[in-house]
Amino acid sequence: DVIAIEDLKVKNLQKNHCLAKAIANASWSMFRQMLEYKCERYGKELIAVNPKNTSRICSKCGFNSGAKPLEIREWTCPNCQVHHDRDINAAVNILHKATLNGQELAVVNS
Repeated sequence: DVIAIEDLKVKNLQKNHCLAKAIANASWSMFRQMLEYKCERYGKELIAVNPKNTSRICSKCGFNSGAKPLEIREWTCPNCQVHHDRDINAAVNILHKATLNGQELAVVNS
């Protein structure tokens, strides 16, 4: 069993002044530490992938649609016409990176 997450750098996220307080309050690093501990305890693998472009790339055809403001929560791929929820599309891309593209992943524990 594998759990895939984005290898988020909280300091970089806090540079966005609109999100800085929410990110600081969310205890991202504590959540990751707990997840690492539970995976190790139950013999699961945690894979942290590079978060670059996970919400920009169409999970169906691989087209990079470019940057979008955070308020854009849904979009349609101009290449294959598939409609995406931004977060679900990113989650699918994270899974793809963790399972299909060995150059992109970093095994946190095994």
